[in-house]
Amino acid sequence: MQSRLLSITQSNYIPWKGYFDMIHQVDEFVLFDDVQYTDRDWRNRNRIKTASGSHWITIPIEKKNYRSKKINEIKVIYAQRWTEKHWRSIEHNYSRSPYFKKYASCFQRIYESLEMDCPFLSQVNERFITTISALLGIQTKISRSSDFELIEGKSERLLAICLQAKATHYLSGPAAKAYLDEDLFKRNGIKILWMDYSDYVEYPQLYPPFEHAVSILDLIFNTGPRACNFMKSFQKIT
Repeated sequence: MQSRLLSITQSNYIPWKGYFDMIHQVDEFVLFDDVQYTDRDWRNRNRIKTASGSHWITIPIEKKNYRSKKINEIKVIYAQRWTEKHWRSIEHNYSRSPYFKKYASCFQRIYESLEMDCPFLSQVNERFITTISALLGIQTKISRSSDFELIEGKSERLLAICLQAKATHYLSGPAAKAYLDEDLFKRNGIKILWMDYSDYVEYPQLYPPFEHAVSILDLIFNTGPRACNFMKSFQKIT
């Protein structure tokens, strides 16, 4: 039987490089968006580098009953003109980066299209994730957990998706070690692998000290076509 590697992770706003490293390693990446939204997390915010340190950029969301809603039920508030503010902040802090001009129009177009195309947070996140994956040459199939028949239970739900996707291996983030039932997966013929986010190589950043845990935009604008050199799952290129 041919091996098939799957990962299931909540969507984040313009994630860091490790997120895309995980996408690149698997045959199918499932956006786990029909689970409960978590506040003050990476779902609707991320960090960029500035001259005064790392700075949060946050998508405003509708707060009514949001703690009881799933990620794909969270609506974005566009009246606050956050798309313009985020793009201006990115432009201000990265305009002197070596590859900003090369990629600026791509991301500016995304921001300009969001209000028309993406009323929900999960749609915004997916737009950035799929665009950046393509930009990095990642060919992994990206799907949504809502495309699968789901059952209750943290481990049981993840296992059900793996089985429906005909996965033989499941790549999980290290935080899931606290709850994932490895024996359940083993009994069902699924081997669990753990993502390793350690030992990333530093790359040129405009503003010291170096910070790994920022949006992948930082890596793209500073290293351009060489971005994959600094992501562990990619074969090194020159």
